[in-house]
Amino acid sequence: MKLHCLQHSAINTLGTIEEYAETRGYPLESTRFYETEKQPEMDSFDLLIIMGGPMGICDYAENPWLIVEKQFIKQVIAAGKPVLGICLGAQLLADVLGAKVFENGNREMGWYPIRKAPTGDKTKFLEGLPEEITVFHWHGRTFDLPEGAVHLFESEGCRNQAFIYDGRVVAMQFHPEVHDERVESMISRFGEEIGNGPFIQEKEEMLGQEEYLTGSKEFMFSVLDNFEEIV
Repeated sequence: MKLHCLQHSAINTLGTIEEYAETRGYPLESTRFYETEKQPEMDSFDLLIIMGGPMGICDYAENPWLIVEKQFIKQVIAAGKPVLGICLGAQLLADVLGAKVFENGNREMGWYPIRKAPTGDKTKFLEGLPEEITVFHWHGRTFDLPEGAVHLFESEGCRNQAFIYDGRVVAMQFHPEVHDERVESMISRFGEEIGNGPFIQEKEEMLGQEEYLTGSKEFMFSVLDNFEEIV
């Protein structure tokens, strides 16, 4: 299975996705839209992974490549390719599929549990994934479900944590790909902007969570294995 990631900032690294590719022996390439607008060839990958980023989906003035990227994502979906979107990537998927992206009532920053949505049992994609798991969050926006999408995961602070569309396009608002270095870099870069709220942890609570990091890595590997079956 050939993987290709779309990256939006240097801070949003590939995390355990890179470890997965190395472990499985799969080719992994990436397009850094913050450096180039050149798109990958459609036949160069089996699974497209759209990473997170600090910008909004319509911040065209500062990031004009977002227009190019959205068109590319539409083409990939139309071509029948499997796609995974994480955080900003999930919001981009929701947007190109016609759903609204907007500010969530709560910002989620830190380790908080998600659980399978009541409608999630309608898809085989959830097989092998836990009923509930604590994952890392770093977002203030959310999205409506696109028409025809199946709701996969929810949390107390954000109802639409994940969905699947057409059995092969998966959006996840949370960050299953993080490792400790990634969490530390996000805090270092954006920590002063965290603020307070019912779903915002202290910086010290976010670091060194080995149990959560291990569970999150296993979750990420299981998700990618499920995509392997689709491919």
